[in-house]
Amino acid sequence: MHEVWIIAEVLEGKVKDVSFELLSRGRALSDTLHVRLGTVVLGHHIEPAELQKLIRYGSDVVYAVEDKRLVSFTCERYAKVLGHLLTEYTPQIVIAGATTMGRTLMPYVAVKAHAGLTADCTELDIEEGTENLLQTRPAIGGNIMATIKTPHHRPQMATVRPRSARPLAPDQKRKGTVVQVAFDPAWDDKRVEVLGLRKPDDEQTSIEEADVVVSGGRGLKKRDNFVIVEELAKQLGAQVGASRDAVDRGWARYPHQVGLSGKTISPRLYLALGISGAVQHLAGIKTAGCIVAINSDEGANLLNIADFAIVGDLFVIVPEIMRRLGQRSKS
Repeated sequence: MHEVWIIAEVLEGKVKDVSFELLSRGRALSDTLHVRLGTVVLGHHIEPAELQKLIRYGSDVVYAVEDKRLVSFTCERYAKVLGHLLTEYTPQIVIAGATTMGRTLMPYVAVKAHAGLTADCTELDIEEGTENLLQTRPAIGGNIMATIKTPHHRPQMATVRPRSARPLAPDQKRKGTVVQVAFDPAWDDKRVEVLGLRKPDDEQTSIEEADVVVSGGRGLKKRDNFVIVEELAKQLGAQVGASRDAVDRGWARYPHQVGLSGKTISPRLYLALGISGAVQHLAGIKTAGCIVAINSDEGANLLNIADFAIVGDLFVIVPEIMRRLGQRSKS
């Protein structure tokens, strides 16, 4: 059938946001290849409305496998189900999120399927004339962007950074097909048993989910000055971000790092204080709704893409912003 597939993720019967980002990627690839876009959903008690939602966001066909043994992710069990689907339907491209699930499942399945896999991609495209998937990802610590292809093996497989693409607008009139696939007891790998689930540390995940992020960079000059970022973030109810320079200097911890070598984020509002805007950093914020940059260097790259660019001394500008915010909160 040679479809393009995305692997959706489900939590407590609801499809996770990363799935809709993947549909945006998959829709572009399938339209280029003139093939159907399929979505694979594994889980238990998945709400029918959620499957239809996948269709409205771009999927042509949804392959749903539901069973109580799929209620929580285990690599071996999910891999057996996905391996069967790959053999049965022979898609030419399979993409998943570069999430805990995707980073665990896709390498395992790729080995079993004798397929190539590129991890942590930020861009995907189709090579003209060959239908090879062009998979672009950061390499050498994010200092270069490498484009990789796997011309001799199918399916072509990749994981994609969450927040690196925006979902398509839903089409309420869009029609598609839901294929319910019965769970085969032979897929039940009993070597691994889930004893319990623990939510990740909030600090590890909050910057990726935040609506507002305030980040600081080398322009803050020293760690003691980074408190300006933290104070403004607190006043705005925002999360704290940092450039790679700031993290390397020990001003902030790695979970706060924004960019290709850190977190790719998509907040409604991104404020950058003293960040010049290396390519790696810009790639990590390209889907942000509104970017505000404050820098004394009028040649800073980030000022060129910012929605609001303020050239000046951040040690004067930011305290004035906080003062005015304080006045507004009292009025």
